[in-house]
Amino acid sequence: MPNIPQSEPSSKPVPVRRLSKSRFLAGLQCHKRLYLEIHSPELATPPTPDRRAIMDMGTDVGVLAREFFPGGVLVEETHRQIPAALSRTAELVLDPTVQAIFEGAFVWQDILVRVDVIERLDATRWRLIEVKATSKVKATHLYDLAIQSAVLEGAGLLVDGCYLMHLNTQYVFLGGALNLEEMFALDNMTDEVQARRERVQPQLEEMWEVLQQPVAPVIEPDGHCQQPYECPFWAHCIKEKSPRWVFHLPGGAKLQNMLIQEGVETIDDIPAHIQLSDIQQHVKANVEWISPLLRARLQSVRYPVHHLDFETFMPAIPVFAHTRPYRPIPFQWSNHIEYEDGTIVHHHYLCVDGRDPREELAHRLLLSLGETGSVCVYSEYERFLLFALGDFLPHLKPALSKVVRRLWDLLSVIQQHYYHPDFQGSFSIKTVLPALVPKLAYDDLTIQNGAVAAVMYQKMVFSETDLMERAHTAQALEEYCGRDTWAMVELRRVLIGRVGGSVL
Repeated sequence: MPNIPQSEPSSKPVPVRRLSKSRFLAGLQCHKRLYLEIHSPELATPPTPDRRAIMDMGTDVGVLAREFFPGGVLVEETHRQIPAALSRTAELVLDPTVQAIFEGAFVWQDILVRVDVIERLDATRWRLIEVKATSKVKATHLYDLAIQSAVLEGAGLLVDGCYLMHLNTQYVFLGGALNLEEMFALDNMTDEVQARRERVQPQLEEMWEVLQQPVAPVIEPDGHCQQPYECPFWAHCIKEKSPRWVFHLPGGAKLQNMLIQEGVETIDDIPAHIQLSDIQQHVKANVEWISPLLRARLQSVRYPVHHLDFETFMPAIPVFAHTRPYRPIPFQWSNHIEYEDGTIVHHHYLCVDGRDPREELAHRLLLSLGETGSVCVYSEYERFLLFALGDFLPHLKPALSKVVRRLWDLLSVIQQHYYHPDFQGSFSIKTVLPALVPKLAYDDLTIQNGAVAAVMYQKMVFSETDLMERAHTAQALEEYCGRDTWAMVELRRVLIGRVGGSVL
């Protein structure tokens, strides 16, 4: 009989050094991160709303994936009920009528894992399936499977195959019931996982040794802190670093790591022989820079100037017909229209219920934009969305294509022709606006970024919320999207001032 995981006595305290698959993966990224997660978790930066939304989408995908395995049973006990979860899992393993177990709890060498799916193949063999709300296999997924298979086998189960179940972003939802066989891809990663299994034991031994030390290991922050995900202790580890630390230089970790290896700690100390991009040169110079071509670019707009911004959400599980997983769905737009005499008019649209908003949104937008004037945007995202709307609404494609030809990208104008030291290498509108128009930042808004806007919208239209809460959310969404387009109006005015006044 296999060594089925037994429940722990409720009086036994959970060991402080117990690992889990998430902690094991944290240790692979950085031993200091692992140490802090166990001994000083209060030093971590809480997940941002967009990060929480990603985690929630992962949970939703995991729940849906269970429908792929009829006859499966969920271990409902939570992370606060581990002894009961272990006991329940043991019962299900011994029950031959149970064809699959969801969220089964297993312990081996003081490592606890909750397994998305184990599928019974016969009386002794099981298939391990990890569900991910991603579109492709990543290296970290293979180590995730490796530690789980090690624990399962250590607990006495025979694992005959390790699989990764992930979303197929080419699946087109046609409406009605989801076709799970098309929406999910099931990849056999057994060989790749086995190749990593031999490394698991020495990696665990290193982690145990680190955790037994009285203080966290001394590990300098660098590019590893961002791969495969940003470490939650990043802010803690860099709090003593200079604002001009080389890792604040835009452009990626390769150059930054090379500079650190050469003993260069700050941007100001970068030697002249190091080849930098134009943006990196501006960051190093740390002074305002105005291109001689800025005036001409500002003069290229045609009135009335429309300032357009969309808000979108990207559900992992499609909710509207003719969409794919993670396909952006625009639900809102704002358009501040500036006429040649300086008059400003504001048009806006927001879908406030759970229906597919795309056709109504497009019709209203075309009416607002009319046939004349430049359409000022901040990035190529609006171009992509307009093309996507045209593909979905072929009867509107000619009109939407005309709008695309009128786009005027303020972001590219600033990137190519203007720099301010307060940008600190970032050209995000959330950075550029307070640098050039301090009175008009985003910190007075309920919603302060697009990721939160998407989360709030989905809650408003797909959850049970009362009328008052829906009204407050709708107002917050309109204020946020409107701020983005008013920001473009003000930024153009500031830039016009920088080149000496009118550009008409």
